[in-house]
Amino acid sequence: MIETPPLVDQYCQGVLRTELGLATFEAQLTGSVGPPAPGTTFFDTQTGFAVRRWCPPLLGLEPHCAPARYLARRRELGASETARRLLRGSGTGAYLVDTGAWGDLTDPKELALAGDAEAFEVVRLELLAGQAADTSGTVAAFLANLAAAVHHAAAAAVAFACGTRTGFAAALAADPGPPGPGEVRGAAERWLAARTRGAEPRDPVLLRHLLWSAVTCGLPLQLHTGGADPGPLAGFVRATEGLGARLVLRGGYPYHRHTAGLAAAYPHVHADLGPVLVRTGPRAGAVLAELLELAPFGKLMFSSGGRNLPELHAVGALVFREALGRVLGGWVAEGAWSWQDAQRVAGMLAADNARRVYRLGERG
Repeated sequence: MIETPPLVDQYCQGVLRTELGLATFEAQLTGSVGPPAPGTTFFDTQTGFAVRRWCPPLLGLEPHCAPARYLARRRELGASETARRLLRGSGTGAYLVDTGAWGDLTDPKELALAGDAEAFEVVRLELLAGQAADTSGTVAAFLANLAAAVHHAAAAAVAFACGTRTGFAAALAADPGPPGPGEVRGAAERWLAARTRGAEPRDPVLLRHLLWSAVTCGLPLQLHTGGADPGPLAGFVRATEGLGARLVLRGGYPYHRHTAGLAAAYPHVHADLGPVLVRTGPRAGAVLAELLELAPFGKLMFSSGGRNLPELHAVGALVFREALGRVLGGWVAEGAWSWQDAQRVAGMLAADNARRVYRLGERG
């Protein structure tokens, strides 16, 4: 049996504090903004089936129980107790929490308490820019406040992150290099004149400025590619090589092989193993094996990608453990790997790589 240390979930968000109805819960399973197909629910997905397999036993129910029965048990326990049972049942020892998400979500300290684990903050760059703009009356003040905010965040957080909705990938595809001071000032002036309070930047020059500000701070930078080809990031990857930056590519399914390829080709690039495994359900082992074929084992890190629902944090961890045991255990059984090597690699993927990349030992 392949064993792992307590997992380091290298990217997740907080969980909702509120009770959820059936429709709201289902929508959170996939993040969909529209309704499911007529006559179906969002439980009719690989993620939904994975939740029904892994989560009911943590709440005292049989695996694969009906969604209505599961949600009734959830309401009986309450949101707080449900989160506590699911998070503690996941085998996770540390969470790296993106605090830039919307909604009434638990902060890192609350998530740590619920999960009986450590928690560290990942700062969303676009949110820093929005906050700086809200408190600045002039372009000069905005740029000064933004620089101070990035510097302050670098002292407290373990990583920076940039999401997909602002279009950073397209900005880097057009020009991966750092913009000049005049470009940044002009872009800031245009954005501040047109923005509404709370809005995040979408200007390509400002996005590049944010990313390069993060690179110079020395923290790892998480780049979420979503379901897109990470190819447009190749220029930025090349431009940051040798600067001491550590880039972590998240998402990318069904382009996960391309993400792993970039991690293999560049010493400062790492790839996320996370939510892709939940989305592929019973094929999680096959997808994990593909990633292990392409990237050095020291370049791959687990994450759940959990957001809003503690079920997603738990399922991400449990599917990963099961797939890892199945793949590495199969190779040991075939004689391709020794048991000792399988245990060592399992520890790398589950926790050791993340603790090294994010220097968590220095934060303890």
